[in-house]
Amino acid sequence: MLGDIEENRVFRSKKELMTCLSIMSMRKKFQYKVFKSNTSFIVVRCVHPSCSWRVRANKLIESEYWMVTKHVNKHTCPTDFKTTRRRQATSWVVGECIKRRFINPGRVFRPRDVMDDMKQRYGVELSYSVAWRGRECAYENLRLGTPEQSYNLLPGYLHMLMQTNPGSVVNLEVTDGNKFQYLFIAFAASIQGFSYCRPVISIDATHLKGKYRGVLFTAVCHDANQQIFPLAIGVGDSENDAAWTWFLKRVKDVFGENPTLVIVSDRHRSIRSAVEEAFPRAFHGICIYHLLNNLKTKFKSKNKELEQHYIAAAKAYNLQEFHVLFYTLCSAVPGAKEYLESVGLDRWTRSHAPCRRYNIMTTNISESFNAVLVKVRELPITAFVNEVRLLCQRWFQQRRTKANGCSSRMSTDVENKLEQRRDRAQTMDVICADQYTFDVVDGDRNYCVDMALWTCTCRKFQLDQLPCDHVLAVVRKTQYDPYDLCSLYYTREFWCETYRGVIQPIPHISSWVVPPPISTFQLNPPDVRTVAGRRRKRRLPSMGEELTTPKCSRCKGKGHNRATCQNPIALRQSEPGPSLVSPIAGASSATELGHQTYPSPSMPPPVAAATAPPDVGHPTDPSPTMPSPIAAATAGPHFGQTLADS
Repeated sequence: MLGDIEENRVFRSKKELMTCLSIMSMRKKFQYKVFKSNTSFIVVRCVHPSCSWRVRANKLIESEYWMVTKHVNKHTCPTDFKTTRRRQATSWVVGECIKRRFINPGRVFRPRDVMDDMKQRYGVELSYSVAWRGRECAYENLRLGTPEQSYNLLPGYLHMLMQTNPGSVVNLEVTDGNKFQYLFIAFAASIQGFSYCRPVISIDATHLKGKYRGVLFTAVCHDANQQIFPLAIGVGDSENDAAWTWFLKRVKDVFGENPTLVIVSDRHRSIRSAVEEAFPRAFHGICIYHLLNNLKTKFKSKNKELEQHYIAAAKAYNLQEFHVLFYTLCSAVPGAKEYLESVGLDRWTRSHAPCRRYNIMTTNISESFNAVLVKVRELPITAFVNEVRLLCQRWFQQRRTKANGCSSRMSTDVENKLEQRRDRAQTMDVICADQYTFDVVDGDRNYCVDMALWTCTCRKFQLDQLPCDHVLAVVRKTQYDPYDLCSLYYTREFWCETYRGVIQPIPHISSWVVPPPISTFQLNPPDVRTVAGRRRKRRLPSMGEELTTPKCSRCKGKGHNRATCQNPIALRQSEPGPSLVSPIAGASSATELGHQTYPSPSMPPPVAAATAPPDVGHPTDPSPTMPSPIAAATAGPHFGQTLADS
């Protein structure tokens, strides 16, 4: 236990010894002072002059270790010589006490929580400033030092990353004065697994929230089970042409380019120019939801029908269905036709796209990946990269286990999708034309299926590379195997191969072995104009984006959540029950209880005040006489009152 001191115990450093002494003094509720201290020994005593408690420790020869050589574990000071404020509860000691509370970067631990925690665990009362500084000390331990130290630590960390994960690609660009400019990281496991994923890459950028800010660039895709597969990350100064071009060129160098590759992004101007320069042969598609927001902003429309027709037109598989929906959309919004055609129908519609986009019509996977890192983006650069590695390492292990445990030929998500399509195919009629062509009747429409060419007139079979409802209806009437009609990208084998690579852990900084050219390199943080006030953490909404207002689950109000709710809660009115009738208020000589009538006992004359009681909660009679117990029972609580938030 860290807070115990005994003779012959060895500590790794003098700081660890002092931390142990401070925690022990808080636990046992006494205070000490340093009597003598130098580089070779230290002597501490109890602050009371007549107390015999003391500790002496010496530094071991030719090492950084310290050993306790003498410990008089007996206090002779008065028992009333204790206080809830102790001199040993400094900010760095508080940081050592609470650092294990920060199990992840998303843990919210306010200074008030630090004060309550130290009071409960050690009986120490802290001021707000000491609690705040103690939390910052704990943050430095989690974040591998200060932001400036984190940049200086980055080259050594990247070296260890490549040593523990051979085949990973790391690029670090610096400016004059060894100042940080760009960073690119692609793990070897991601490079190996991309060959077994559909060739559709979603790219996006989001802002970092640390002291030196910056922008995070991400490139992700879908695995066989429709889950996020991270490919590469990058860090730059801002979302401009130079940064996007540098990042996408690194992506091309690592993952290559082919005519079937599709890049999906929003309509940022820098992305378009960077894709044209870095991927001249790839098709660049647009996220349909970002274009929808632009459409709403341009035409100042919040019509739900506009959104429904636009989404349906963008996701339509065949041209006939698209033209009907597109005509309806343009009729409802004048000017939308020219605007959407100027963007390019092939860039936002599935039916006009020259390459297969499969079911990836948005950048939702990139947005989701950025959302997972929302708290991590507040960390300094080295701690941020390490948290991204831990996230990818955890994802790869969990999904590798899930893929290896799958017993079907397809991934879990594809199996569920095929099962749903099989159920819908049960109601369709199949008419055979020859050995390979079939006419499938689906309600009031019919579709032509060619099993030799793997086509269906609905075009879902061709574009998604999965059997549609009509193909499965043909399979039900023939001897075709539905799994043979699926693309290899959805199979269990490709799913397992995607996560075959392992992202290896990186040892503690004390175990790093970094050669001198890298260990002596001084990396400085970038030049950033510091703005007065607290740094912004909430992003600015995009054009046309509708922000959702949080709703409190406690008071049902809007604009806050349960953790920050300060509204009083009204008392709930009890369920209505049978009314109690006072015999005093009754005029008859009998009182009805249920369905029986009992004779009323002899009672004094009724009091006038009893027949007309005053409003409950506003007594007007100052008489100290005791009221009737039955009358008191009928006078319930005043339901207009509220309970203060405890």
